[in-house]
Amino acid sequence: MNQAVVESKKAVVSEIATKLKESESTVIVEYRGLTVKEVTELRRALREEDVEMKVYKNKLSQRAANEAGYEGLCENLTGPNALVFGKDATAPARVLSKFAKDHDKLVLKAGTVEGKIVDVDTLNSISKLPNREGMYSMLLSCLQAPVRNFACVVKAVADAKAE
Repeated sequence: MNQAVVESKKAVVSEIATKLKESESTVIVEYRGLTVKEVTELRRALREEDVEMKVYKNKLSQRAANEAGYEGLCENLTGPNALVFGKDATAPARVLSKFAKDHDKLVLKAGTVEGKIVDVDTLNSISKLPNREGMYSMLLSCLQAPVRNFACVVKAVADAKAE
């Protein structure tokens, strides 16, 4: 095999391994049967959430998964797959699950979330969670509720004394 080909394959394996390690969430999807228009639509939806979808050769993906410490993903890297990388732990699963509801040809296989290998059921559970900003707003409303309630009570006491 040509030395340049070997070096380019090593570079691709290194790229995949780096993306696997740096992503908060990675999902392996099978896209067999989707039209070019549907794949373009999916990529657009993913891009809006700052999520990247790439197609790699399975052998190179398997080597990268081993290099990154995700040996358990190798069994899912068969057939026409795409790897979906996200900086948000919930975004890839959320976008892919929503798209898969309307397009039954898209199949979620497995993935990683915050360094742990997860199955399809876990990905489906994660897909129901809001994005990071949504979680922050939920937390903020929980933190504000006691203060707001206390302010309402103080106001009611003040109004009662004023009468």
